[in-house]
Amino acid sequence: MHKITLIEGDGIGPEICQVMREVIDACGVQIDWDIQKAGLEYYNQTHELMEASLFDSIEHNKIAIKGPLTTPIGFGHRSLNVLLRQKYDLYACIRPIKSIPFVSLKYPNVDLVIFRENTEDLYMGLEEKISPDEARSIKVITRQGSTRIARAAFEYALTNQRTKVTVVTKANIMKFSDGLFLEAVSDVAKLYPSIKLEEVLVDNMCMQLVINPDIYQVIVTENLYGDILSDLCAGLVGGLGFVPGANISDKYAIFESVHGSALDIAKKDKANPSAMLLTSAMMLHYLHEDQAAKWIEDAVVSVYRNPNNHTYDIGGTVGCSAFKQFIIAEIRKYKGL
Repeated sequence: MHKITLIEGDGIGPEICQVMREVIDACGVQIDWDIQKAGLEYYNQTHELMEASLFDSIEHNKIAIKGPLTTPIGFGHRSLNVLLRQKYDLYACIRPIKSIPFVSLKYPNVDLVIFRENTEDLYMGLEEKISPDEARSIKVITRQGSTRIARAAFEYALTNQRTKVTVVTKANIMKFSDGLFLEAVSDVAKLYPSIKLEEVLVDNMCMQLVINPDIYQVIVTENLYGDILSDLCAGLVGGLGFVPGANISDKYAIFESVHGSALDIAKKDKANPSAMLLTSAMMLHYLHEDQAAKWIEDAVVSVYRNPNNHTYDIGGTVGCSAFKQFIIAEIRKYKGL
């Protein structure tokens, strides 16, 4: 029995989290869900960003999975996502980007993983108002932070038989900060002689990913660039509804899909739970429940092979609850039921 903190979040969060729970149940994995409330809806009700027990829950269970949380743009409270990443030093944001047959029609052969440094850079929120007409954000890059995300990327490449790691910076302009990141990654690369290190500037990287994303295997980059590249790559494979994610430290792991809370379709049974299901598969691999994880991954691919099973976000008419039933039916086949 695994004890896991569950933050359902805002908008479509409760719907896709319920699908995720039922699919994991169908796989036969026993999980004791410790449900905690947080996000914009909870904030509007209580003027608190989260339940007081949330931190205790994460610190006790060491692992959490969460639905999307809404963060006001330009006003209001800061991002709880960023708060959790900084509080628990979740330095490795890992986002696999993989084409799905009959969905990723323009780019059918994408198979890469983004390793985004998760605790530094402009996302530290170090801002200052100089005057009514000037504001400054401070970018922080450290050798320690850069080295450990580089190690995570190269270890993944080594373990998963990947032969190339691409480091993405803007070191030609930000010679001190991005230059330090590039230097740290290059030093780590020397410890992995069987893996090629490739350097690409972030603007060029955006172009290359659109032209020929198939040539990339593992991308390691800073916080802001990783956020931007994640969304760009999601567009290659069908959209944010197909990209899972994990935030990992040496002690804690919080899993979350990349997409937002989609308040406009909440409670309308139109959400695509695929990213949440694939995120749960990442979590199950982390828990060494590899068979269940593979069942979920295979089921998602299998269901989309039938165009009649496509979800609203890619032009279909299948809702969240119906998609869940298709996935569970596939898993039952795998189990011989």
